[in-house]
Amino acid sequence: MTTAAPARPTPLQVDLARHIAEDIAARRYAPGDHLSEETLAAGYEVSRTPVRGALRLLAAQGLILHRPNSGYTVADNAAAAAAAPAIEGAGPTLDELYRRLIDDRASRGLPETFTERDLIQRYDAPRSLLAKTLLQLSADGLIEKRKGHGWQFAPSLESAEALGESYRFRMTIECAGLLEPTFRLDKPALARMRAAHEALIQRDDADISATEFFGLNASFHEMLARFSGNRYILQAVQQQNQLRRLEEHAAFYRDARFVNSSNEHLQIIEALEAGDQEWASQLMRRHLKTSLQAS
Repeated sequence: MTTAAPARPTPLQVDLARHIAEDIAARRYAPGDHLSEETLAAGYEVSRTPVRGALRLLAAQGLILHRPNSGYTVADNAAAAAAAPAIEGAGPTLDELYRRLIDDRASRGLPETFTERDLIQRYDAPRSLLAKTLLQLSADGLIEKRKGHGWQFAPSLESAEALGESYRFRMTIECAGLLEPTFRLDKPALARMRAAHEALIQRDDADISATEFFGLNASFHEMLARFSGNRYILQAVQQQNQLRRLEEHAAFYRDARFVNSSNEHLQIIEALEAGDQEWASQLMRRHLKTSLQAS
């Protein structure tokens, strides 16, 4: 049964539909999986209203199917189609503007300090959307209010010294997290992450976007930190992921090692599946050291 897309989808509906499409492309949802509004609302931390609109957008693209009295399920060919979803809205969404600001700062297209007026002149986006984007960047620790006027980007990994310190800190925190006494494996989540990595390494580096890989990479490291059961380790990894967005997001374009890095992730996953946390910790240290040397 064909479901009509919302006549004028909101930016939040478009953002949410794209996030779900990305997760479908990464095989986090398998063909035939049921997508309930309640579960998606909880998972993406939104209300059920935008979820309902996002599902209609995805159904209109054929990524999911709707059946009366059964709800929505993932279509058989959804993963391939979701790799390049044609989900469009009127003007940029918050997510698009957020990523563009990060990319422009990473490439030094944006100065370290700026005002809202500077951005209004540079980007074709409503003032209200720009304000929400700045609030989100601030909440994520990427920008901060200046004492006088305007905004400034928070300290990032823009120097070789800072990048080295970050990787050495991550070696300490992430390797220890795998050895925490509270470490608990979420086998379904680990299996989904394995499937996403296996799907990615079947593709050529040239066919993988930096944004796509960064998202999977960050999700992998954050997932393992969550398994640690230590809230402070998780917070530290999340903070590092935010710092990495500015510099390493751009670095992925310059020196892509998508497949090699994904294979290293798979080795860590295999060690955890075998119940060998000590070996997984050693593999993590080697993976981070290799990534630093390649940066």
